[in-house]
Amino acid sequence: ACERVAQLGCINGLLPVYALDHKGKKIAFYMSFVGATGAGTCIEEVNCLVGTTKFVMFGSSGSLRPDIAAGKLVVPAEAYRDEGMSYHYAPPSEYIRIRNADRVADFLEGRGIPHVKGRVWTTDGVYRETAGKAAARRSEGCLAVEMECAGVQAVCDYRGWEYYDFLFAGDLLEEEGWDARILGNDEEIDHQMRYFLLALEFAATL
Repeated sequence: ACERVAQLGCINGLLPVYALDHKGKKIAFYMSFVGATGAGTCIEEVNCLVGTTKFVMFGSSGSLRPDIAAGKLVVPAEAYRDEGMSYHYAPPSEYIRIRNADRVADFLEGRGIPHVKGRVWTTDGVYRETAGKAAARRSEGCLAVEMECAGVQAVCDYRGWEYYDFLFAGDLLEEEGWDARILGNDEEIDHQMRYFLLALEFAATL
C-alpha cells in the first residue's frame, strides 16, 4: 500500500512520487528519468517537494567486464564523467568519487548478495559507446557503463545530500560486440522489482 505524495511536472508529462511505510520508516519513491541530466534534475525537485536528502538509486547497466561482474551487482565507487550534468556542479575531473560505495557494499555483504565494487563509466551518448571508448574505460578498471552516477553524485555533493547506488547488468558490451542479454525483456522487469525491494530494505537502514 502506498500513497501519491507529489508529482514532477514537465512538458512531456507528469512523474508521480509515492510514499509507503516500510519497517516503521516512511520512504518516498519514483521512477527516475533516464540520464544524468534527467535524474539529477529529479533529485533537485524531489528535495523541494518532499524534503528528502538521502537518495537510493538502482538500475540496469551495460557490463564491460563480465569476467569479473557476471552474476553480481555492481557498486559504483567512482564514475567517469562522460556526460554534461556533473560539470555544472563540480570542478572538472575525469572521475568523481561515489562517496557511499562502502556503505552499499557492506549492506550487500551482510545479506550475502554477490557484488563487486569499482569504477563505472557514465555516458550520455548511448549510440557512441564505441569499441575504442569501451576499451579505454576497461583499461582504467571500469566494470560497467551507465547513464546517471556521475551527474547525480555531483548534484548531491553540491547540495550536501547522500547518494547510494547499485547496478545490475542488463546487457553486455564485450570486446567482440554487443549482447542484449535481458535488456528490455520480462526478465529485466523481474530484476527491477527484486532490486526495488532490496533498495527499500537498504533505505530503511538509513
